[in-house]
Amino acid sequence: MPETTSPPVLPDIDLDDFRGALRRDVSGTVAFDPGTRALYTADASNYRHVPLGVVLPHTVDDVAAAVAACNAYGVPLTPRGGGTSIAGNSIGQGLVIDTSRHLTAIEEVDPRRRTARVQPGVILDDLRAAAAPHGLTFGPDPSTHSRCTIGGMIGNNSCGSHSVAWGTTADNVESLDVLLHDGTRMTVGATGRDELERLAARPTREGRIYASLRDLVNTYMGDLRTGMPQLSRRVSGYSLDRLLPENGGHLARALTGTEGTCVTVLGATVRLVESPPARILVVLGYPDAPAAADAVPELLKHSPLTIEGLNEQLVSRVRRPGGGRTELPSGGAWLMVEVSGADAAEATERGRA
Repeated sequence: MPETTSPPVLPDIDLDDFRGALRRDVSGTVAFDPGTRALYTADASNYRHVPLGVVLPHTVDDVAAAVAACNAYGVPLTPRGGGTSIAGNSIGQGLVIDTSRHLTAIEEVDPRRRTARVQPGVILDDLRAAAAPHGLTFGPDPSTHSRCTIGGMIGNNSCGSHSVAWGTTADNVESLDVLLHDGTRMTVGATGRDELERLAARPTREGRIYASLRDLVNTYMGDLRTGMPQLSRRVSGYSLDRLLPENGGHLARALTGTEGTCVTVLGATVRLVESPPARILVVLGYPDAPAAADAVPELLKHSPLTIEGLNEQLVSRVRRPGGGRTELPSGGAWLMVEVSGADAAEATERGRA
């Protein structure tokens, strides 16, 4: 297909030079044709943006080369995982870097430490399958688990129904290999006070970053401790309170959820959790949704894996006449509570409780 000219939203880009730089330095696919651009115009949301071009990197060095070209030519950058975001997170008017095609290696599963090292394009279900023989799993499990990527989950701090038991993606990230727009590569994770001071003293770009983060925390420590909502599923915005000393000074977890606006993720070491041998689903009926919500604090004392709500308005729209279905308990709202056990008998007993 013929290649197009620069879209009017980026009028100052020297498109020919930019394209040439990418094709010279990137071994993977570099595409500016209308068909490829059209494919990357949308994600799972209702938003649309036609990108300037698309790169499918074969290696992390390809990612670095694409980021360097964007930095040199002033082109906006959108890292893209599985394209399953529902808020327009993985589309943009500049260059889209899609890691889901080739950067899909599960480099290590360590059952003793309960960690896995992955490239950003690894599909969640592939990681879960690799961990399953060891009785382990990756806790966050959004409904798009068969196609979302770990890099994308890190981008938007994905949750899933089992966040009740295992938290968000940020809670399960141990370290990140990241790339800054100027080409600086860093491996970031938990950073104790002594380690922070040592890193901040370095006369390098990395040292200046750690010094700035230290100064930010020291200046706004009171606000970070009292002004951030204490919600178990707080996934929006920048989690700067993850940088507090009592939270381990965890830069990797602070970067999780920043949607590629601060760094480009090249790799991740994530925490794995024990997958319960047996699970039971209990469905509880309540008069209405407020009554169901009021019951949640008491249910949490039973350490459930998940609690999901459903109300009569939704059920009435999908209910069809005929047999072959299990009726819900009486009520106008329901809670579906999953509990676990070492075996089916223990799980059943916990369900009855």
